[in-house]
Amino acid sequence: MGVCLAAGPGLAQQASPQGSKAEHTLQKTEDPWWKHAVIYEIYPRSFQDSNGDGVGDINGITSRLDYLRDLGIDAIWISPMYPSPLVDFGYDVSDYTAIDPLYGTLSDFDRLVGEGKKRNIRVIMDFVPNHTSDQHPWFKESRSSRASPKRDWYIWRNGKGSEQPPNNWQSWFGHSAWQLDPATNQYYYHHFYTEQPDLNWRNPEVRKAMYDAMRFWFKRGAAGFRLDAVSRLFEDPNLHDDPILPGKNAYGDPNILHKYTDNLPEVHEVLREMRRVAEEFPGDPVLISEADEPNIAELTKMYGSKNDEIQLPMDFQIADVNKLSAPDFRKLLNEIDRNTAGGQPHYFFSNHDQPRQWDRYGDGVHNDQIAKLMAALLLTTRATPLMYYGEEIGMRTTDPVRKEDVQDPIGKIGWPQEKGRDGERTPMQWDASKNSGFSTAERPWLPVPASSAEYSVRAESQDPGSILSFYKRLLALRRSEPALRNGKYLALDQDNQYVLSFLRQTPGNGDSILVVLNMSAEPRIVRFVLDAHGVREKSVRPLISVPTIGPESTVLTHFTVPAFGVFIGSVH
Repeated sequence: MGVCLAAGPGLAQQASPQGSKAEHTLQKTEDPWWKHAVIYEIYPRSFQDSNGDGVGDINGITSRLDYLRDLGIDAIWISPMYPSPLVDFGYDVSDYTAIDPLYGTLSDFDRLVGEGKKRNIRVIMDFVPNHTSDQHPWFKESRSSRASPKRDWYIWRNGKGSEQPPNNWQSWFGHSAWQLDPATNQYYYHHFYTEQPDLNWRNPEVRKAMYDAMRFWFKRGAAGFRLDAVSRLFEDPNLHDDPILPGKNAYGDPNILHKYTDNLPEVHEVLREMRRVAEEFPGDPVLISEADEPNIAELTKMYGSKNDEIQLPMDFQIADVNKLSAPDFRKLLNEIDRNTAGGQPHYFFSNHDQPRQWDRYGDGVHNDQIAKLMAALLLTTRATPLMYYGEEIGMRTTDPVRKEDVQDPIGKIGWPQEKGRDGERTPMQWDASKNSGFSTAERPWLPVPASSAEYSVRAESQDPGSILSFYKRLLALRRSEPALRNGKYLALDQDNQYVLSFLRQTPGNGDSILVVLNMSAEPRIVRFVLDAHGVREKSVRPLISVPTIGPESTVLTHFTVPAFGVFIGSVH
């Protein structure tokens, strides 16, 4: 396995000794740990299988902690591992205070947290507050009778006339968001799949039960939660129809504006309550929100009017820029940097619901270099960066070629126009062995992409020019340069259509970091006059340049950046 760390009782002894080159510690500062952390999303089914059943698991994650430490990761966010019928691969929860046997046990989780702590890697849980599985005991009791004590834990309504839903609200996955339950002849509301009924967050008993579930994991050492679909927690109690928009959606339904089912004001009351729960525990627990806000103003509200809600709202604005565009990225970086809440930005370019960035931004020729460019953008701004497993080795989106191979329900419903999200969830590519080192099973839950022959941790660890080697250099630089950790962000050359440039400037007399990213297929000349920013030198000292730029090319007043080039340098 090479980089694989054997799971078992002796794992703790394999940590690097104190003071080794690989060691990175969480310095005690006045800033909370999450402000400077690099967070790494793990899709547990696909990271490492430890028992040969073809599905990744908790012990598999534990066996790879040394790899994550050596890469430079400070925290891992793990997609849901709760017991689940797996209609939506864990986002349909049937028990909020247990581990699905497919992934392991609570003891396995405790061991993961403990071994992570030895390596200064925190564990962030995925929490699904909007809905449960229809197999959750709460819902089973709720649907049993109109008089059930838990009837009001979910949203039940009478239909309109003969078998017509209460209104025109639509599910995220197409068609009506209302499902008739024959047992009581009422409809229940589900923003997502039919098997994912929405909880009624206006019920105090629901809130208490969910907050107690959060406390359960905090007590076991969770460092925080990524909160799934939080903007959908509330719906209009008067059931007004959503406005109809022109055209039809991918499922053949009329387009609608989700005016009465998304971002209702009551959401912020719940977020404040969740924050208070988190603050009951030591260690600066973090709350991360998944809320695809339509603009920066709405995103800013997630921090709370008194910075008392979400510490790290995921910025879908910047993640939804699907092309290399210096003006588009610059505009969004400037907007979020000036957010009125003064909150910490949180950027990402890949996750389990989006095509991988190697394909999304690549031009088919320079994809590896563009992958390095996107890494530099993610890891040099003042945001807390969120990586997705495998992006550091250039994993690509590998969609199923046959309907019978599809695992994701979205792909099964929408095939062939919609192939689902399997392509970005394929197994991690570790080495050249069977199933790329992910599993010893005859057939893993998703096929290992053919690209694993060239793009794997083992192969790239031996290549100083690889994407993985670039990530390691960049993450090490981020840890060692105060300006990249604490410096303010200053946009430069703001009319440039091709090159994104900015300065990370430390207070006082420390060095500043100049970041220059050429987002075009041609070399570009840039000119910087930085006197107004306290920079006295006329040249810049290269720290990282890919492709390499010679010393003669680093005069600030006449600076050539190669096609898709990354230049990071120090100025004083």
